[in-house]
Amino acid sequence: MTDTSIDPALDEWRTYDEFAAGIDTYRLPNTSLDGTSLSLTLDDGSVLSLIFASDAVSWSGFDTSGTDPYDAVAVRDDVLFVNIPLASREREAITVVYSTTTHRASVIRSRIGAEAIEGTPQVGQEFWAATTDAGVATGEAPGPSRDLIGKRNVYRYSPDHLYEHVYISSQRYAWQCLEGVQRGHGDMDLSTVWKFADGLYLFCFREFRIAVASVWLHDLGYQLMTTGIFLGLNGDGDAEHSRGGGHIYPLGSVAYPDVQPL
Repeated sequence: MTDTSIDPALDEWRTYDEFAAGIDTYRLPNTSLDGTSLSLTLDDGSVLSLIFASDAVSWSGFDTSGTDPYDAVAVRDDVLFVNIPLASREREAITVVYSTTTHRASVIRSRIGAEAIEGTPQVGQEFWAATTDAGVATGEAPGPSRDLIGKRNVYRYSPDHLYEHVYISSQRYAWQCLEGVQRGHGDMDLSTVWKFADGLYLFCFREFRIAVASVWLHDLGYQLMTTGIFLGLNGDGDAEHSRGGGHIYPLGSVAYPDVQPL
């Protein structure tokens, strides 16, 4: 006889801090930007300035300023992924990806809303293309991309974290947990994909069921690694920042024969 009962554990939707614990095990190593500075001109004409020390960055932009910890990863020899988990402004994070050769950059601002609204992710995100002050910008500016639509990948973040993603459209992706505390869980959430450079894609999602959003930089052309961060509310309702990262295993892709998805 076939047992068609549902595992009771599947009814327990895990909190952000439960599934994020250890999800940075296979992340690329951090790098220090101590003694460097960067000024970014965003595509709306505003400026974001960063002055790095060994364990903190002094920044100004978005009509405010502060000094906060930062996290930097060299995802390629000339591409840096920098996250600023703001302590000076609770419930916010600023993420910057920039190239030291093209002097192009992307800036993402993630913010937790004051309260949950039915049908709307509580953590919102804003996106800007930018240029740095380190030289003359060359090549295409980062921007929205449809390149991942139809692709199906598996992501291994630790021995205990294995997830599958299917990129459905320019606004949605589907995920399921294959190993980990969320095993058996899955959903379809809002997502944004930008192409940063050849083989490099910013992938950002905003969940409906829990207050969490994430910023990832997928390297699909050089080393099949991804580097990311989370911002959300933990089980106690407090804002929490987490790091993520790991290996990418492409499974294949499909093309829609009769209509292009949104």
